[in-house]
Amino acid sequence: MRNKVLIVDDSKFNRQVLKNILEEDYEILEAENGREALVIIEERMKEIAAVLLDIVMPEVNGVTLLKMLNEKDYLNEFPVLVVTSEQDVELVAECFDYGISDFIRKPVNTDFVKQRVQKLVDLYLQKNEFKERLERQTFTLRNQYKLLQQQADQLKKSNERMIDVLGTVVEYRNMEERSHLTMVKGFTEILANHMMQDYPEYGLTEEKIKIIVSASVLHDVGKVMIPDAILLKPGKLTGEEFEYMKSHSIRGYDMIESIKELWEEDYVKCSMEITRSHHEKYDGGGYPDGLKGDEIPISAQLVSVADCYAALISESVYKDAIPLDEAFNMILQGECGVFSYKLLECFRKAKEELKEVAKACGITGEEI
Repeated sequence: MRNKVLIVDDSKFNRQVLKNILEEDYEILEAENGREALVIIEERMKEIAAVLLDIVMPEVNGVTLLKMLNEKDYLNEFPVLVVTSEQDVELVAECFDYGISDFIRKPVNTDFVKQRVQKLVDLYLQKNEFKERLERQTFTLRNQYKLLQQQADQLKKSNERMIDVLGTVVEYRNMEERSHLTMVKGFTEILANHMMQDYPEYGLTEEKIKIIVSASVLHDVGKVMIPDAILLKPGKLTGEEFEYMKSHSIRGYDMIESIKELWEEDYVKCSMEITRSHHEKYDGGGYPDGLKGDEIPISAQLVSVADCYAALISESVYKDAIPLDEAFNMILQGECGVFSYKLLECFRKAKEELKEVAKACGITGEEI
């Protein structure tokens, strides 16, 4: 409890005068110089309500003590009132520079001293109470923020686990090798990083790219609802069968939407964009919505190129694998539909990186 006033003055008479004024309201501590005062302050910091300080004293004078208190940041704990007969204006200004709260000239007026001390003590009590309350609130908020971060991290892990599970279902349902989805993820990440560096207008960030790459494995999740007779047909699909196959984009979108409450919003949004729009083409010639240009979400554009390239260089039930360099040129030359020229430029620049991912997935053939 701050109920003590420290009077620092080398004159016993002066200390007694101030003590007589204040002892009715406060317990009085006394020091003959700044050195003694500093010892008392450091021992009884939380008990001191105010310090009344003379300037001219032996050993450690008032200005030197103020400097030490300022350096130790003690002047935020209690008000310091300089009580002196000193007339030097520059010296007074220096005291205020160090952070004193008031300046009282000797001889002192009893009522004035009592009034000024009380007002400053009340002010500092309120300030310190507010500071302590703010520190408690800050501590609580920091703990809550850490908890929210932990929950968010856990939610992201849950989102990623859910995506991986659904991706595995797609693999088994489509009779695909794990390498296909691994390539789609790897190609998507490479292209996204190039787009982030070269075309900042798309607003890609490391966090957004992480979500897009994770969600990329769901691009064909709607195929789990396509009958085996169509999905696994070794020959060419009829027109009617192809139209039914194309419905996998809408079916995947609806599937994700039906469980969106279980996911974090950014993952849901990205997954729905990719499942629905990864077959859209930049000239509007894709499906299901005939989107044009950057009406197509950038997430879907990235996965579209990644999926196309992975499909071309992989063997499937209805085609042989196309050599790496041939597949690469097919995409650049528009044989697989129209893609964004910006995305194709990134695709062209990333050819060595794409080749490394393909090789890591066991894809052999001509060099890119």
